[in-house]
Amino acid sequence: MKLEIFQVDAFTTKPFGGNPAAIVPLEAWLPTETMQSIALENNLSETAFFVRAGDKYELRWFTPTFEIDLCGHATLASSYVIFELLGSRESVLSFQTKSGELTVERHDDRLVLDFPSRPAAVCEIPAGLIEAIGGQPKEVLKSRDYMLVYETEKEVRAIEPNFAEILKIPTHAVIVTAPGDDSDFVSRFFAPEVGVFEDPVTGSAHCTLIPYWAERLGKNELFARQVSARGGELFCELRGDRVKIGGNATLYLKGEIYVEGISNNATGS
Repeated sequence: MKLEIFQVDAFTTKPFGGNPAAIVPLEAWLPTETMQSIALENNLSETAFFVRAGDKYELRWFTPTFEIDLCGHATLASSYVIFELLGSRESVLSFQTKSGELTVERHDDRLVLDFPSRPAAVCEIPAGLIEAIGGQPKEVLKSRDYMLVYETEKEVRAIEPNFAEILKIPTHAVIVTAPGDDSDFVSRFFAPEVGVFEDPVTGSAHCTLIPYWAERLGKNELFARQVSARGGELFCELRGDRVKIGGNATLYLKGEIYVEGISNNATGS
Protein backbone atom coordinates (compact mmCIF):
# COMPACT_ATOMS: atom_id res chain seq x y z
CA MET A 1 0.00 0.00 0.00
CA LYS A 2 1.35 3.43 -0.99
CA LEU A 3 0.51 6.51 1.09
CA GLU A 4 1.28 10.18 0.61
CA ILE A 5 3.26 11.82 3.40
CA PHE A 6 4.11 15.45 4.06
CA GLN A 7 6.40 16.96 6.67
CA VAL A 8 5.43 20.47 7.69
CA ASP A 9 7.14 22.86 10.11
CA ALA A 10 4.40 24.50 12.20
CA PHE A 11 4.39 27.83 14.05
CA THR A 12 7.17 29.24 11.89
CA THR A 13 7.62 30.97 8.55
CA LYS A 14 10.95 29.28 7.79
CA PRO A 15 12.09 25.67 7.35
CA PHE A 16 14.09 24.22 10.26
CA GLY A 17 12.11 26.30 12.77
CA GLY A 18 8.90 25.62 14.64
CA ASN A 19 7.71 22.09 15.24
CA PRO A 20 7.88 19.45 12.49
CA ALA A 21 4.91 17.13 12.03
CA ALA A 22 4.36 14.31 9.57
CA ILE A 23 0.93 14.34 7.93
CA VAL A 24 -0.59 11.28 6.24
CA PRO A 25 -3.93 11.76 4.41
CA LEU A 26 -5.99 8.56 4.27
CA GLU A 27 -9.03 7.40 2.33
CA ALA A 28 -10.00 5.11 5.24
CA TRP A 29 -8.52 4.42 8.65
CA LEU A 30 -5.60 2.04 8.96
CA PRO A 31 -5.34 -0.26 11.99
CA THR A 32 -4.22 1.70 15.03
CA GLU A 33 -1.09 -0.43 15.41
CA THR A 34 -0.08 0.39 11.82
CA MET A 35 -0.47 4.14 12.39
CA GLN A 36 1.53 3.83 15.61
CA SER A 37 4.28 1.98 13.73
CA ILE A 38 4.39 4.72 11.09
CA ALA A 39 4.68 7.35 13.84
CA LEU A 40 7.53 5.41 15.45
CA GLU A 41 9.28 5.10 12.09
CA ASN A 42 8.92 8.84 11.46
CA ASN A 43 10.32 9.55 14.94
CA LEU A 44 8.87 13.06 15.08
CA SER A 45 7.03 14.45 18.08
CA GLU A 46 3.78 13.96 16.16
CA THR A 47 2.43 12.14 13.13
CA ALA A 48 -1.16 13.04 12.21
CA PHE A 49 -3.59 11.04 10.10
CA PHE A 50 -6.86 12.34 8.71
CA VAL A 51 -9.82 10.97 6.78
CA ARG A 52 -12.42 13.11 5.05
CA ALA A 53 -15.94 12.45 6.38
CA GLY A 54 -18.48 14.47 4.42
CA ASP A 55 -17.78 18.15 4.94
CA LYS A 56 -15.52 17.46 7.95
CA TYR A 57 -12.33 15.54 8.70
CA GLU A 58 -11.57 12.92 11.30
CA LEU A 59 -8.11 13.53 12.79
CA ARG A 60 -5.82 11.48 15.04
CA TRP A 61 -2.36 12.25 16.45
CA PHE A 62 0.46 9.88 17.42
CA THR A 63 3.79 10.43 19.15
CA PRO A 64 6.41 7.73 18.47
CA THR A 65 4.96 5.71 21.37
CA PHE A 66 1.44 6.90 22.14
CA GLU A 67 -1.82 8.18 20.64
CA ILE A 68 -2.64 11.50 22.30
CA ASP A 69 -5.87 13.42 22.89
CA LEU A 70 -4.87 16.86 21.61
CA CYS A 71 -2.08 18.30 19.46
CA GLY A 72 -1.89 21.85 18.18
CA HIS A 73 1.07 21.86 15.84
CA ALA A 74 0.01 18.71 13.97
CA THR A 75 -3.51 20.14 13.59
CA LEU A 76 -2.00 23.32 12.16
CA ALA A 77 0.20 21.23 9.86
CA SER A 78 -2.76 19.07 8.74
CA SER A 79 -4.71 22.23 7.91
CA TYR A 80 -1.76 23.55 5.92
CA VAL A 81 -1.69 20.33 3.88
CA ILE A 82 -5.45 20.50 3.21
CA PHE A 83 -5.45 24.21 2.33
CA GLU A 84 -2.17 24.57 0.46
CA LEU A 85 -1.33 21.14 -0.96
CA LEU A 86 -4.66 19.37 -1.46
CA GLY A 87 -6.37 22.44 -2.89
CA SER A 88 -9.23 23.02 -0.42
CA ARG A 89 -11.13 26.25 -1.09
CA GLU A 90 -12.87 26.24 2.27
CA SER A 91 -12.15 29.09 4.66
CA VAL A 92 -12.74 26.98 7.79
CA LEU A 93 -11.89 23.33 8.39
CA SER A 94 -13.68 21.20 10.98
CA PHE A 95 -11.95 18.23 12.61
CA GLN A 96 -13.54 15.50 14.70
CA THR A 97 -11.02 14.40 17.34
CA LYS A 98 -10.62 12.80 20.75
CA SER A 99 -11.00 16.34 22.14
CA GLY A 100 -14.26 16.99 20.32
CA GLU A 101 -14.75 19.22 17.31
CA LEU A 102 -11.84 21.54 16.50
CA THR A 103 -11.82 24.17 13.78
CA VAL A 104 -9.05 25.91 11.88
CA GLU A 105 -9.64 29.15 10.02
CA ARG A 106 -7.45 30.65 7.33
CA HIS A 107 -6.48 34.32 7.75
CA ASP A 108 -4.22 35.22 4.79
CA ASP A 109 -1.03 33.20 5.39
CA ARG A 110 -1.83 32.50 9.06
CA LEU A 111 -3.91 29.58 10.32
CA VAL A 112 -5.93 29.98 13.52
CA LEU A 113 -6.83 27.01 15.72
CA ASP A 114 -9.98 27.06 17.89
CA PHE A 115 -9.23 24.80 20.88
CA PRO A 116 -10.74 24.18 24.33
CA SER A 117 -9.36 26.26 27.19
CA ARG A 118 -7.75 24.15 29.94
CA PRO A 119 -7.15 26.50 32.88
CA ALA A 120 -4.67 25.33 35.50
CA ALA A 121 -5.33 25.35 39.23
CA VAL A 122 -3.14 25.37 42.32
CA CYS A 123 -2.14 21.80 43.12
CA GLU A 124 -0.17 19.67 45.50
CA ILE A 125 3.42 19.59 44.26
CA PRO A 126 4.55 16.00 43.67
CA ALA A 127 7.78 14.93 45.29
CA GLY A 128 10.77 15.49 43.05
CA LEU A 129 9.05 17.71 40.46
CA ILE A 130 10.90 20.96 41.17
CA GLU A 131 14.20 19.15 41.59
CA ALA A 132 13.68 17.37 38.24
CA ILE A 133 13.04 20.65 36.41
CA GLY A 134 15.37 22.94 38.35
CA GLY A 135 15.31 26.60 39.27
CA GLN A 136 12.90 28.26 41.68
CA PRO A 137 9.38 28.53 40.27
CA LYS A 138 7.05 31.04 41.92
CA GLU A 139 3.94 28.98 41.22
CA VAL A 140 3.13 25.36 40.47
CA LEU A 141 -0.26 24.71 38.86
CA LYS A 142 -1.87 21.78 37.07
CA SER A 143 -4.39 21.14 34.31
CA ARG A 144 -3.63 18.12 32.13
CA ASP A 145 0.03 18.99 32.64
CA TYR A 146 1.97 20.54 35.50
CA MET A 147 2.84 24.19 34.86
CA LEU A 148 5.78 25.84 36.64
CA VAL A 149 5.84 29.64 36.52
CA TYR A 150 9.18 31.48 36.76
CA GLU A 151 10.03 35.16 37.02
CA THR A 152 12.13 35.65 33.88
CA GLU A 153 12.62 34.34 30.35
CA LYS A 154 16.29 33.82 31.19
CA GLU A 155 15.35 31.28 33.86
CA VAL A 156 13.13 29.35 31.44
CA ARG A 157 15.83 29.27 28.77
CA ALA A 158 18.41 28.03 31.29
CA ILE A 159 16.40 25.02 32.47
CA GLU A 160 18.09 21.64 31.92
CA PRO A 161 15.59 19.01 33.05
CA ASN A 162 16.48 15.64 34.50
CA PHE A 163 14.28 13.50 32.28
CA ALA A 164 14.94 10.29 34.21
CA GLU A 165 13.47 11.99 37.28
CA ILE A 166 10.52 13.46 35.36
CA LEU A 167 9.63 9.93 34.25
CA LYS A 168 9.14 8.99 37.92
CA ILE A 169 6.35 11.58 38.24
CA PRO A 170 2.88 10.50 37.02
CA THR A 171 2.15 13.22 34.48
CA HIS A 172 1.67 13.58 30.74
CA ALA A 173 4.03 16.57 30.58
CA VAL A 174 5.50 19.61 32.32
CA ILE A 175 5.18 23.19 31.06
CA VAL A 176 7.58 25.91 32.21
CA THR A 177 6.73 29.54 31.56
CA ALA A 178 7.62 33.16 32.39
CA PRO A 179 7.01 36.69 31.12
CA GLY A 180 8.81 37.23 27.81
CA ASP A 181 11.49 39.80 27.02
CA ASP A 182 9.93 40.65 23.63
CA SER A 183 6.67 38.73 23.94
CA ASP A 184 3.85 38.51 26.46
CA PHE A 185 5.10 35.15 27.70
CA VAL A 186 7.48 32.32 26.85
CA SER A 187 7.30 28.61 27.50
CA ARG A 188 8.96 25.23 27.10
CA PHE A 189 7.33 21.79 27.17
CA PHE A 190 8.73 18.45 28.36
CA ALA A 191 6.85 15.17 27.78
CA PRO A 192 9.21 12.18 28.15
CA GLU A 193 6.32 9.91 29.19
CA VAL A 194 5.02 9.94 25.59
CA GLY A 195 8.47 9.82 23.98
CA VAL A 196 8.91 13.59 23.47
CA PHE A 197 11.67 14.89 25.72
CA GLU A 198 11.29 18.52 24.65
CA ASP A 199 8.59 19.48 22.18
CA PRO A 200 9.73 22.39 19.98
CA VAL A 201 6.35 24.21 19.87
CA THR A 202 3.24 22.93 21.64
CA GLY A 203 -0.21 24.16 20.70
CA SER A 204 -2.01 22.08 23.34
CA ALA A 205 0.11 23.60 26.13
CA HIS A 206 -1.27 27.00 25.16
CA CYS A 207 -4.75 25.80 26.09
CA THR A 208 -3.43 26.17 29.64
CA LEU A 209 -0.95 29.01 29.12
CA ILE A 210 -3.40 31.41 27.45
CA PRO A 211 -6.02 31.56 30.26
CA TYR A 212 -3.26 31.95 32.87
CA TRP A 213 -1.46 34.80 31.13
CA ALA A 214 -4.67 36.49 29.98
CA GLU A 215 -5.78 36.78 33.61
CA ARG A 216 -2.34 37.72 34.91
CA LEU A 217 -1.68 40.39 32.26
CA GLY A 218 -5.27 41.63 32.07
CA LYS A 219 -5.70 41.21 28.31
CA ASN A 220 -7.16 38.58 26.04
CA GLU A 221 -4.88 38.96 23.00
CA LEU A 222 -1.32 37.75 23.54
CA PHE A 223 1.85 37.08 21.57
CA ALA A 224 3.86 34.09 22.75
CA ARG A 225 7.17 32.44 22.00
CA GLN A 226 8.15 28.87 22.73
CA VAL A 227 11.87 29.11 23.41
CA SER A 228 13.03 25.63 22.50
CA ALA A 229 16.12 25.25 20.32
CA ARG A 230 13.98 25.47 17.16
CA GLY A 231 11.64 28.11 18.57
CA GLY A 232 8.18 29.17 17.48
CA GLU A 233 5.71 32.05 17.49
CA LEU A 234 2.05 31.86 18.52
CA PHE A 235 -0.64 34.52 18.21
CA CYS A 236 -3.08 33.84 21.02
CA GLU A 237 -6.51 34.93 22.18
CA LEU A 238 -8.77 33.88 25.06
CA ARG A 239 -12.45 33.64 24.14
CA GLY A 240 -14.44 32.39 27.12
CA ASP A 241 -13.93 28.65 27.41
CA ARG A 242 -12.07 28.51 24.08
CA VAL A 243 -8.64 29.68 22.96
CA LYS A 244 -7.52 30.88 19.54
CA ILE A 245 -3.97 29.90 18.58
CA GLY A 246 -2.63 31.37 15.35
CA GLY A 247 0.54 30.51 13.50
CA ASN A 248 2.24 29.98 10.17
CA ALA A 249 3.51 26.79 8.59
CA THR A 250 5.92 25.83 5.85
CA LEU A 251 6.46 22.65 3.83
CA TYR A 252 9.70 20.72 4.35
CA LEU A 253 9.12 17.56 2.32
CA LYS A 254 6.54 15.45 0.52
CA GLY A 255 6.84 11.86 -0.57
CA GLU A 256 5.43 8.35 -0.39
CA ILE A 257 5.58 5.61 2.19
CA TYR A 258 4.97 1.93 1.59
CA VAL A 259 3.12 -0.34 4.00
CA GLU A 260 2.85 -4.05 3.25
CA GLY A 261 -0.11 -6.22 4.14
CA ILE A 262 -2.63 -3.40 4.54
CA SER A 263 -5.64 -2.98 2.25
CA ASN A 264 -7.07 0.35 1.13
CA ASN A 265 -10.31 -0.25 3.05
CA ALA A 266 -8.72 -0.99 6.42
CA THR A 267 -10.37 0.57 9.46
CA GLY A 268 -8.79 1.80 12.66
CA SER A 269 -9.70 0.51 16.10
